[in-house]
Amino acid sequence: MNALTLPDIAAQSARQAMPLDWVGMREIALPVLLEGQRLSARVDAGVSLDDSEARGIHMSRLYLALEALEQRSLSPALLHQVLECFLASHRGLSECAYLNVHTDLLLKRPALVSPLAGWKSYPASISASLKQQMFHVELKIELPYSSTCPCSAALARQLIQQQFIDDFANKTLQHEDVLAWLGSTKGIVATPHSQRSYAQLHLQLDNFIDELPLTAIINDAEAALGTAVQTAVKRPDEQAFALANGQNLMFCEDAARRLNLALQRTPGINQFHIRVIHAESLHAHDAVAESSWQREQP
Repeated sequence: MNALTLPDIAAQSARQAMPLDWVGMREIALPVLLEGQRLSARVDAGVSLDDSEARGIHMSRLYLALEALEQRSLSPALLHQVLECFLASHRGLSECAYLNVHTDLLLKRPALVSPLAGWKSYPASISASLKQQMFHVELKIELPYSSTCPCSAALARQLIQQQFIDDFANKTLQHEDVLAWLGSTKGIVATPHSQRSYAQLHLQLDNFIDELPLTAIINDAEAALGTAVQTAVKRPDEQAFALANGQNLMFCEDAARRLNLALQRTPGINQFHIRVIHAESLHAHDAVAESSWQREQP
């Protein structure tokens, strides 16, 4: 008996002739190499369907092309190679190719004072596109930090001043008494509210860049904010963190401006959009600020 040829339904003509912007797969499980780490990732792979008569694309060809991401460290050059493979396998069907890699970058962070260290996870997405020979790479990174409200700090200081007046008015001040008062709950009657905050960074890289500078971007952003959340800590670290928050009061508007100025100085970035979210402990809603920048063309 002769073997039957397996049917290729995707090669049939579409019942309704129409091109499609994006066709492919989402959330493909894949290990990737990034900055020396093998990480678990979810990958979106797709191409445009520009042949309006074609019913579909060859998704298995996209899937097989992703194997290259397992073997080499992620870089703009590797992403470009995979996208070219997408288009080569869909010659005559597609003119644009897309690739998104979603993962969590792990960085080991030292404590502020003690010799301890621990791991922090940073959600990150790497998006690459190839359209009419124009290649673009974008990064999305989210990082947590702590923020202390300047208004709340001022109000707390006023209450402490009033308590000091109430306790020491018309009294001869003794150093020991004031020191004991400062160390008691009776003296420090109010504290400012702090909140877990998040910076969401959406960046487009320069076309000439050779590497994906995720760690450099995270380091620059955390240095600008000044109060990155901690991992392993002892009491001296917690005290140092309290000092950093007390000397680093900021509204969400302050955080957005700091990040904007810092990222403008980070090499390899062509443009970016920043969103900072302060998940307030006072209100049930969040405080949000956004900022954008684009490098001027020569």
